Amino acid sequence: MFSKILIANRGEIAVRIIRACKEMGISTVAVFSEADRTALHVSLADESFCIGPAPAKDSYLNITAILSAAVASGAQAIHPGYGLLSENARFAGLCAQCNIAFIGPSAEIISKMGDKDEARKTMIAAGVPVIPGCDMVKDVAHAKEEAARIGYPLLIKARAGGGGRGIRLVKAADELENAYHAASAEAQNAFGDSGMYLEKFLSPVKHIETQLLGDFQGNLVCLGERDCSLQRKNQKLLEESPSPAVTPSLRKSMMDAALKAAKAVGYYGAGTIEFLLDNNGHFYFMEMNTRLQVEHPVTEMVTGIDLVKWQIRIAAGQPLGFSQKDIQLNGHAIECRINAENPREDFRPSCGKIQLLHIPGGPWVRFDTAIYQDYFVPPFYDSMIGKLIVHAKTREEAIRKMQASLCELVIEGIDHNAELQMELLAEDEVVDGTYHTNYMVQRRK
Repeated sequence: MFSKILIANRGEIAVRIIRACKEMGISTVAVFSEADRTALHVSLADESFCIGPAPAKDSYLNITAILSAAVASGAQAIHPGYGLLSENARFAGLCAQCNIAFIGPSAEIISKMGDKDEARKTMIAAGVPVIPGCDMVKDVAHAKEEAARIGYPLLIKARAGGGGRGIRLVKAADELENAYHAASAEAQNAFGDSGMYLEKFLSPVKHIETQLLGDFQGNLVCLGERDCSLQRKNQKLLEESPSPAVTPSLRKSMMDAALKAAKAVGYYGAGTIEFLLDNNGHFYFMEMNTRLQVEHPVTEMVTGIDLVKWQIRIAAGQPLGFSQKDIQLNGHAIECRINAENPREDFRPSCGKIQLLHIPGGPWVRFDTAIYQDYFVPPFYDSMIGKLIVHAKTREEAIRKMQASLCELVIEGIDHNAELQMELLAEDEVVDGTYHTNYMVQRRK
């Protein structure tokens, strides 16, 4: 087992990883930007290194600075968390060259599954259902040819990256050229790759993801599914497990497909296969995330398995301590993302000093966060400041528990979206579980 791990991230996920390491008796090294000198993850870690100024590109995406901190501290491994460098194949490869374990899959696997076009081809070869579409398009003219074959509406999608960037919905042929250039430019700016491919736009659909764990010995398990359909601009707002739309037989089919997909690339570590599920019960591979997900706590709640600890154990060469037959989904879990933004003013981001903070408690209530009273929320990073997670025996009980917890959550000094989450949990389509990925768009009309 590792004796020291560097956490190449910030915010609540850095705190989450440090806590797991402390429970495992592992020393921790934090890295921070100049804007994060007073951040919670810095004070919780055993050591800390400043790696640059506030902008993420100059600090948390500064590979040279992070690797230098790892070498200087004597860290044996780096945990990338989610976002930032977590799916950066070059970073994973450089860690290996520096003889530092990357807590995640290999650079080759990250590269293969990060290339959405290559991932699509791999899934087709493995017999996993994929959304009707095409391979990479060379230019606008080629895109128009393929679009005519696929039919409208369709999505223009970036080959690289994620987080909803580099994606455009095209409803008719006269929209394609502008959408193609916009998506390509956004992808180039965000990921350094302007490659595009096309997919048929399916609607209405559910966004269902399956959680995987695999070890170096070839063991793979699927830890059920999460429903991530409640989204705004392709960013998730609320996640739950299990999905109210997935029957036991459908769950088995999706889990079998996810395991088949992971085996096709020799996957190890924590990863997620994401599917789109239509109203007829047909599901299609969308993408694979080769990292920990923001919403991993709901899976931890219903399975009792600590995903972060198992990421670390797997990276250290330990085999999984359980098999597929040991996986049981117990009760229901819901996660609400708490973002520093004002939903009443078109979700305008908010920053400032936390003047009063009260975190809800009680049995099976968890608040993953890095904020504390008098903490200053900086304007430079993602707006998510916490994740409120609850677990109960039934979905109905979980909804009530989440409503009660949201009512108890107090964060004064900045704007946040807890009130919106309370409103959503009282709306019919959310209560009965029939909401789709376009719910927030339809809700505003």
